[in-house]
Amino acid sequence: MTTLPWLRVDGSRLSDDEGRPVRLRGVGLGGWMNMENFITGYAGTESQHRAALRSALGPDGYRRFFDRFLDDFFADADAAFLAGLGVNAVRIPFGYRHFEDDDRPFELKESGFRRLDQAVRACARHGLYAILDLHAAPGYQNQNWHSDNPTHQAFFWQHRHFQDRVVHLWEALADRYRDEPAVAGYNPLNEPADPSGAAIGPFYARLEAAIRAVDPRHVLFLDGNRYSTDFSMFTEPSPGTVYTAHDYALPGIARDGSYPGVTRGEWFDRDVLEQTFLRRTEFMRRTGTPIWIGEFGPVYTGDRERDAACLRMLADQLAIYDEHEASWSLWTYKDVGLQGLVHARADSPYLRRIAPELERKDRLGTDSWGGTDRHIRAVTQPIEELFELEFPDFAPYPWGRRAWLGLLVRNIMLAEPLAERFGGCFDGVTPDEAAELAASFAFDACAVRDELADVLRTSLAPE
Repeated sequence: MTTLPWLRVDGSRLSDDEGRPVRLRGVGLGGWMNMENFITGYAGTESQHRAALRSALGPDGYRRFFDRFLDDFFADADAAFLAGLGVNAVRIPFGYRHFEDDDRPFELKESGFRRLDQAVRACARHGLYAILDLHAAPGYQNQNWHSDNPTHQAFFWQHRHFQDRVVHLWEALADRYRDEPAVAGYNPLNEPADPSGAAIGPFYARLEAAIRAVDPRHVLFLDGNRYSTDFSMFTEPSPGTVYTAHDYALPGIARDGSYPGVTRGEWFDRDVLEQTFLRRTEFMRRTGTPIWIGEFGPVYTGDRERDAACLRMLADQLAIYDEHEASWSLWTYKDVGLQGLVHARADSPYLRRIAPELERKDRLGTDSWGGTDRHIRAVTQPIEELFELEFPDFAPYPWGRRAWLGLLVRNIMLAEPLAERFGGCFDGVTPDEAAELAASFAFDACAVRDELADVLRTSLAPE
């Protein structure tokens, strides 16, 4: 195993224990210990997905599928590939359910820690730092699917019980990894979204104190409020802390995007991308703390012209981060083909089996990320018009009325029954077959998005 030097905050940069500057440049391991619908193809939330597969496969098939999935989705071959590109860090998202059951709160499960160890050790063997990211917290720290939230409410901020459980989990994580330099640091809460803005500051202060009482050495990577775009809850920077912005650019996530050019009535070019970056990182630059872009990256639709424009945009973003000495983590490493650097092959056993529901999911636009309502405008447009007539001033947190309606109608109301239908794709599958389906995500069974790999390789090449 490669021995990596400890990292620390050194003014406006990270450095190792010999004072050499370090920029963390890597990927997010979305879809592994925190599953997401657009990443692995199901509809709805991870818990709905797991319930559907448990019903279809039975307990043995369910166990075999997920054991194989968690073994194969990220292993040594994946870490070796990333190291070969020049990447030096992997952000590892995980959901709390790997560590704790809702009916037995505060009773931590060793199995979750062993899985996290698996990824940390694979990274360390290939010279990659790991950043530990709690992506889904009990009670849901934001309003969307990626916190395993089947509702549109973030109850985490309303109930002390949920906050207590997160503090307890992070105390245990800090105790386990306090002496592990291959862990660059802790990203305690992904994309928090406290509608009041009043609870997040005190919670962060409490969480930071609890972690520091156990582990005073590791770097903390703190996301801003409103999905890591609002840093108003911070005043003075805390010691040993990096503040992290997420920097998705509209041309990269809109299916009708153009770059350089106009997307949804707005002009986007390199200057606009840089101004957005500067706005999102204003707190870090004002306080002289390191910058880490915890998530960014376009989606790919298969339209060659559009996808080529997205790659040009991505190259510009990476150049901007270089100029400002910002660390970054591209979202995401592996999926079924929408965004990943590596993806399951279209002819894989898994994708062939779920193909009918993938088509239905696209047609109904049930995924928030990468989905649209273009095929069901006859349903959604009259609802929008009704709200415009009856509630013209209604602007719900965090993204306004149209996004809120899309969440309720497409991402919840239509996605919930579709999650059940997804399970039907696995009816009659034996436990052995279930394991083989999950093996579709092993590195050797996947394809590399070569054009994206080339952009990263060029950016990461030594000067």
